[in-house]
Amino acid sequence: MKKPQWITIGVAILLTITIFVFGRTVAKRDNSSAQAAIANASLMKQALSTDSVLAMAKEKLSPDRAIRLNALENSVTRGNVKEQQLSVYHQLSHFWGDSMRIFQPYAWYEAEAARLENSEKSLTFAARLFLEYLQQEPSAELRQWEALQAKDLFERSLRINPRNDSARVGIGACYLFGNISPMPMEGITKIREVLNDDSTNVYAHMTLAKGSLMSGQFDKAVERLVTVNRLQPDNVEAVLLMADTYEQMKENKKAVEWYQKSLPLIPREDIRAEVQQRIEELKK
Repeated sequence: MKKPQWITIGVAILLTITIFVFGRTVAKRDNSSAQAAIANASLMKQALSTDSVLAMAKEKLSPDRAIRLNALENSVTRGNVKEQQLSVYHQLSHFWGDSMRIFQPYAWYEAEAARLENSEKSLTFAARLFLEYLQQEPSAELRQWEALQAKDLFERSLRINPRNDSARVGIGACYLFGNISPMPMEGITKIREVLNDDSTNVYAHMTLAKGSLMSGQFDKAVERLVTVNRLQPDNVEAVLLMADTYEQMKENKKAVEWYQKSLPLIPREDIRAEVQQRIEELKK
């Protein structure tokens, strides 16, 4: 991945994930949701297994940390109260995230806590963790596993609130970026359905813009990003993506203009310095 894309991803990670306060009305389960769960389970069997993902992470542990992890894992099975299990899942998540800096087991235990808690907010948060990360995942197998985890979490969130458009877009993005379907248009169709209901949905426009970039359709990406910029002029990720898109199109003057627009929007000085350096390089 070339440097300007690393800048864009860095800022996107800094922005983290915006989680809103959702309703708590539980939707009735129907046959279609049951069929979706069966189909999703079938996909997961075909992909890299969670046991394999966790095993790969454990290979990086020192003996002392392996003992600590084993104690935590055993405490999950002993916990017979939901609150105790949630606490252990979060401890396991922090172990992998804070101590080991390994994403997959960190996100997995966040996801397990979300599934146990079964609230729209927690499920959406965990799903977005996987979805944001998989877009920079170099391993095709891990990317597919992460996409399937995100899809499952988004679907659980939708069963609680079928009107959650962000979850609908998220599922489309899982298809678009995660290679979990032999039909690439399936993800695009799901996202366009949301835009048919609400043409101002910024998340949907951004996701389609990223999909266009992924397939080299730069003009379409620019069109989507212009719409996002009109709806949200302060959306720093969109501004940086626009700059990166023009750079890939070899239109350096326009790329510089958009990089310059991003500078007041970037919260961290070190990333602003990276962008400024990129601007100087493009001016040469």
